[in-house]
Amino acid sequence: MALTDSLRFYAATDVGKVRDHNEDNFLVDKKLALFVVADGMGGHAAGEVASAIAVRTLHEEIKREKELLDDYASGATGASKVTPKDVVALLEHAVQRACSKIHEESRADPAKRGMGTTLSALLIAGHQGFIAHVGDSRIYLSRGGKVQQVTEDHTVYNELIKRGKLTREQIEKVQQKNAITRAVGVYERVEVDTLVIELIAGDTLMLASDGLHGYLESPDELREPLALEGDAGVKALIALANDRGGKDNITSVVVRVGEVGAVDAAQAKRFALKRDVLAHMPLFSRLSERELLRVMQAVEVRQYKDGDTVIREGDKGDELFIVLEGKVRVQRGEQVLTHLGQGEHVGEMALIRSVPRSATVVAAGPAELIAIRRADFFEILRKEHEVAVKMLWQFLGVLADRLDQTNSQLHAAKRELSAEDITADIFPAEVEDVTPPPPSLDR
Repeated sequence: MALTDSLRFYAATDVGKVRDHNEDNFLVDKKLALFVVADGMGGHAAGEVASAIAVRTLHEEIKREKELLDDYASGATGASKVTPKDVVALLEHAVQRACSKIHEESRADPAKRGMGTTLSALLIAGHQGFIAHVGDSRIYLSRGGKVQQVTEDHTVYNELIKRGKLTREQIEKVQQKNAITRAVGVYERVEVDTLVIELIAGDTLMLASDGLHGYLESPDELREPLALEGDAGVKALIALANDRGGKDNITSVVVRVGEVGAVDAAQAKRFALKRDVLAHMPLFSRLSERELLRVMQAVEVRQYKDGDTVIREGDKGDELFIVLEGKVRVQRGEQVLTHLGQGEHVGEMALIRSVPRSATVVAAGPAELIAIRRADFFEILRKEHEVAVKMLWQFLGVLADRLDQTNSQLHAAKRELSAEDITADIFPAEVEDVTPPPPSLDR
């Protein structure tokens, strides 16, 4: 059964206790497995117009490409096979179309000038959740009792936190700290964050406007409401925001993956293993949970039988390999150099440049390896600036360690070559030669 056949979803919105009208809009479409929350902004109810245009346009653009999504979900083969990148591109295009339409509307009506909206969208296809996000609405993922925010707020506050120029106490005193730095429709185009998450039975996702998440002290507060069955969860979340002030419109959409009580423990364990192996690798050790998810969507898990060649000496490579399970043997010619086990890696220099492989790597028994291609690595660097800075600094550290190791080996070799010849001390020249003379030939 496909994940989309077992989805359950619940949604609710409320004007709150202060506002006199609701500028939030949301969408749930089970057939498309599409879920959207948009929080509009602008005077004279223009925010409500902007969020409505965004939701409607996104829906229309996705619906127009339903055949593409069906092909992807069914795993169609052949030259026209749809890839995750195609689905991401579809989502990005739909957001840009919404942005363009809102901008056109605002230019045509002076009363709506400058209107815009946040937008957080979740599209489920196959076994993956595709996310498109702009602004400060949020998407959370609850898995195995742990709740984490998977989108990043585009706000002045968050930008100041990332730059590290001010303490949290200093940032709290900044005026307009909650102002958003990106919105759909303010300009003709907008930068869209995208993310692909591998979903498993038992997952729960929640989309929320800031009228709800603004009252949360941590994602852990969502654990109990999201565990409630039926629409009790979204009702509890709306009540929570109103009880704590209700200063803004409140919207929540909860999506459950799998039948009631369904939990894929084996798949969850496997996902956790992949995450932990990546997190403990020096290159990715500084990344946040959301950033690790971004890296995980770019990796591929490959299976090898005993004796299968992973890397061949002399070939030019463009992939880094990390051992997920099993072992591999590293050898040069017939000489075995070492064995690598879970969490160990080989070929990281291939992510930076194409050079001949210096050794052969062979599976020593059944093995599973994580592979990261250079093209996908550079795609992350290009799109995720914060991730790029962290990973490149870590890469410099790896190179520095290798340089230190090489220098140590060169110094050791130099000492061996220049070692003093002490043969004369062991066998002094003045010691009498006791070798007997050759026999005389005289008779």
